[in-house]
Amino acid sequence: MEHISLEIVSEFVKKSNIDLKSTHERLCFPVIMRLYKKMKIGIRFSGIKVDGDLIIDGHHRYLASLLAGVCLERYPSNKTSAAKVSEWEVVEFVKDDWDTDSKILLLNKIDAEFNDITLEKLNELLK
Repeated sequence: MEHISLEIVSEFVKKSNIDLKSTHERLCFPVIMRLYKKMKIGIRFSGIKVDGDLIIDGHHRYLASLLAGVCLERYPSNKTSAAKVSEWEVVEFVKDDWDTDSKILLLNKIDAEFNDITLEKLNELLK
């Protein structure tokens, strides 16, 4: 499986014409990497929430899907007054993992159930 690096993600956002705009100034690279790996092995995910061309919920999934060449559904949502546009070129990709081991396990269980496979099967696919 093709791996991604922080440099690959940074170059991708600088050189790509990304149609949706970010409303976050920071994203977690380890989260993007885990989602990307799952998408590359065929794990499906729920869609993202958008308001026009703004991402409201699903920044990590959206970016991972672009890197993996996977389409995600888009659902209309409403932005809050706190939402402000951050150009992709200035979004900071944090190296520290925002998820704990227990949250990763919970997310893996959710992903396995959503894809109608066992957690064991998901873990096997991710090796």
